[in-house]
Amino acid sequence: MSPAPVPPARDDLLTIRQMCAMFDVTPRTLRFYEAKELLAPQRRGTARFFGYRDRARLKLILRGKRFGFSLEDIRQLLEMYDRAPGQQEAQLARTYAIAQDRLAQMERQRAELDEAIAELKDQMNWGATALSAMRSAAE
Repeated sequence: MSPAPVPPARDDLLTIRQMCAMFDVTPRTLRFYEAKELLAPQRRGTARFFGYRDRARLKLILRGKRFGFSLEDIRQLLEMYDRAPGQQEAQLARTYAIAQDRLAQMERQRAELDEAIAELKDQMNWGATALSAMRSAAE
């Protein structure tokens, strides 16, 4: 059994390959977020190097995407943090408001899905009963 990977130090720069491995994303994903100006890796020739800030931002981006936040919402939250270091109350309040909206949306979707599942189960039960009756009648 191999030892667990050592997390990078705060000042370490990671290559695109290391970032992909660390966050389980593709190079295309990293380039996409860079093109959308959500990440800003250092460049040395054609090579990209990602610092602590990019790692922290990618972690927040991926978490936001998992929760269903739009890229625009994520961008706004990251920009608020960049513009007002040390004043995180506004960012936290905005994040909380977006999260409340998203949670309400997810709960509505879950209710709709629960309803659709129950309806499908009812239809399947009806179908199973009808098939059973047809098979019994054929015997």
